[in-house]
Amino acid sequence: MNERFAPLELADAAYEREKNEAPSLGFLQDSWRRLRKNRSAVVSLSVLVFIVCVAVASIWLTPHNPNRQQLEHGNLPPRIAGLSIPGFDGKMTTRGRVIDKYAQEGIPDDVSYFLGTDDLGRDLFSRLLAGVRVSLLIAFIAAFLDLTIGVAFGLISGLGGERVDSVMQRFLEILAGIPNLVVMILMLTIFKPGILTIILAMIVTGWISMARIVRAQTMKLKNQEYVLAATVLGQPRWKIALMHILPNISGVVIVQMMFSIPQAIFFEAFLSFVGLGLRPPNASLGTLLNEGYKAFRVLPYQMWAPTAALSVIMLAFNLLADGLRDAFDPKMSDG
Repeated sequence: MNERFAPLELADAAYEREKNEAPSLGFLQDSWRRLRKNRSAVVSLSVLVFIVCVAVASIWLTPHNPNRQQLEHGNLPPRIAGLSIPGFDGKMTTRGRVIDKYAQEGIPDDVSYFLGTDDLGRDLFSRLLAGVRVSLLIAFIAAFLDLTIGVAFGLISGLGGERVDSVMQRFLEILAGIPNLVVMILMLTIFKPGILTIILAMIVTGWISMARIVRAQTMKLKNQEYVLAATVLGQPRWKIALMHILPNISGVVIVQMMFSIPQAIFFEAFLSFVGLGLRPPNASLGTLLNEGYKAFRVLPYQMWAPTAALSVIMLAFNLLADGLRDAFDPKMSDG
């Protein structure tokens, strides 16, 4: 071989610098790396995964039947067998005296209620698990509606042309002008209070914010070079929307969807609390708050558990949404 064509030495400094460079990361990998640096978001994600697993497992495993009534066990305070922690020892203060409610009512030692019972003797812990399951069901339905109706409406409006966009936006403004409470009252004239009524109310107005955000992002991206190139090559609009627009706005869609979930949970809890949502004996966080509110001055433990559960779920979803917003934003510095 001619010496003038001999390969360079592998120990060359420039080659070593290129060799030691870190591998490039994709969008999702880089977003996950950013998310892991946000401790509050990671903790919130862990809490939500635990709550979802417990809620799903409660379909088959609960200490008691959440709707079973035992009047002789009514208004029992929380008790955990083997623990003498105040507040979880089965004792309560009545007229300035501390009494063992379980011993007074003749409850066997092997019967304990972790969060106590209501006035009908129903286990509040089992009802709390059922209520969390209903709230998460409402939340996931809201997310599904955002991903289907909201995203589809926004993409069609953004890519459909000026006339189509004008008609669809006027329709959106009409829906946005109807208060949710009015929608619920109209739903109650046709359907009975329940999950179906709440879902129908969200179908009417719950996806509007997502549609507006997706439409704005679509209008921003549809004049980019890669979209114009796909148009020139003859690709149909639905393929441009699914292959070029949607992947580039997926971060914004996920963040907005995460913010809509706690709003749906609070929407259900508020409606059930005022009597427009689920009705007893069906358990939800709203119905548990309504029942605990009535006896709050005498038996405050009946309201603390659903209040804490609702606060933790909403806080975890909001913190996770904040972390996802920072992770999906490429302009955020690593700090």
